[in-house]
Amino acid sequence: MGSKIKVAFFDAKDYDMVSFDEANSKGDIKIKYFETKLDEDTVKLAKGYDVVCVFVNDTVNEKVINSLVKKGVKLIALRCAGFNNVDIKAAAGKIGVVRVPAYSPYAVAEHAAALLLTSIRRIHKSYIRTKDFNFSLNGLMGFDLHGKTVGVVGTGKIGRVFIDICRGFGMNVIAYDKFPAKDADFEYVDLKEIWKKSDIISFHCPLTDETYHMVDAKSIKSMKKGVVLINTSRGALIDAEALLEGIRKRHIGAACLDVYEEEADVFFEDRSGHIFEDDTLARLISMPNVIVTSHQAFLTREALNNIAHTTLENIAEYTDTGKCSNEVRA
Repeated sequence: MGSKIKVAFFDAKDYDMVSFDEANSKGDIKIKYFETKLDEDTVKLAKGYDVVCVFVNDTVNEKVINSLVKKGVKLIALRCAGFNNVDIKAAAGKIGVVRVPAYSPYAVAEHAAALLLTSIRRIHKSYIRTKDFNFSLNGLMGFDLHGKTVGVVGTGKIGRVFIDICRGFGMNVIAYDKFPAKDADFEYVDLKEIWKKSDIISFHCPLTDETYHMVDAKSIKSMKKGVVLINTSRGALIDAEALLEGIRKRHIGAACLDVYEEEADVFFEDRSGHIFEDDTLARLISMPNVIVTSHQAFLTREALNNIAHTTLENIAEYTDTGKCSNEVRA
């Protein structure tokens, strides 16, 4: 590769640094970690670097892309699967974009199952009670997963692992995907059937113009009363205001959210000492039947190791050849 590739690594957390330093133990790539997110104000930090490495809440719009190109940056390396935060059309022909298409489908699918079990069996509430030596069972009644119908929206690797988990509980599975898998051994239905028949709906699809706010006031109204929604994919699949209204009307039984449509300035940060300004998220969190985790579904040792190795391999491959098997194109 000649001289070392210089990478500006944005929105760096301690766990990122550990996993990437281990993957880069030979020092083939020179990484500079920045705690700040990439956006129109911080893009100046990328000057003098060959590559920027970004995550889900970095802003990579047309203005940022044009600025990166002017600064000589040749590649945007996403250390995640989703790329809805990158203006792919603006990048076309100007700068490369690569991603990590699969790091650990088990991590995300297992977290979705953990959220579901925690919610319906009130484990989080029981944990808090027993910390105060309150061993009452009042208000902790849940329901069996066995025999319930789960609708899975998106049947890529994560969705299919989640389906396997649900089958382990004896659940009936129906699924929707714009591009159904030919080797599927489960039933595909349209979204109307998902909304109508599912006791639980879990989302494992990308965010696109087509899937934006696929859960809105209209779709919620067509869902079963008491439905449980799980989202470990992208926040904007669900209209948060419509979700809140559905919960208020007692139509939605529970919501398990690892993502939120306005999470960019909130998730991954400690906001405990600040006045919280997002009223919608604050109201959701205050609801007794809502569980929110801060985009942590990916956060396992195995997933972080895979993310680091694949990201560095993407960077090396693109730098060496001008192409990459994990490149994202418009």
